[in-house]
Amino acid sequence: MFRVGSIFIPVTNLEEASVWYEKNLGVKKIQGWGEGSEKGIGYYFSDGSTQLGLVQVKKAASSEFHVNDNIRNAYFNFLVEDIESVYNQLRSNGVNTTPLEDFGGMTCFDFYDLDGNSFSVVNEVKDSPFHTDHVKKLQQSKV
Repeated sequence: MFRVGSIFIPVTNLEEASVWYEKNLGVKKIQGWGEGSEKGIGYYFSDGSTQLGLVQVKKAASSEFHVNDNIRNAYFNFLVEDIESVYNQLRSNGVNTTPLEDFGGMTCFDFYDLDGNSFSVVNEVKDSPFHTDHVKKLQQSKV
C-alpha cells in the first residue's frame, strides 16, 4: 500500500548542493521546481525507486534526531554493496565522515553534506532479519 517515494533534504545553497550530491551520491537530475526562495531539484538513484529531493531553505535544519544526550541517529540510511569502496570514494572527495564501525556484523559509517546534514551508510548482513531478501520474503508471505 505505502512505499517511500522521495526523501527531501534541506540545503541552504541549492546550486552548490546539487553539484555535491551529483558528484558524491551519483544521483541523476529529474527536474527542478519553483523559483526564488521556494525551489528544489528532484533526483533519482541508478538503483531503486526512492527519489531524492533537495529543497532550498534559508536556515540549515537537522537531518538527525537525538536518541539520548550522547547518541544521534539519522532519519534514514543508504544501503551499499561495497561499503569500503564507498567510504574511500567519499573520503577521497574530501567528504567529512565518521570512521567505519562494526555494528553487530554490519559495517556502517556516517557522512555529512555541505550543510552538515548527517547520513548513515550500511551494508546488509545476509542473516539479518532486516536484509532486503528477508524483507521480500516477509512481504510475499503477507499477501
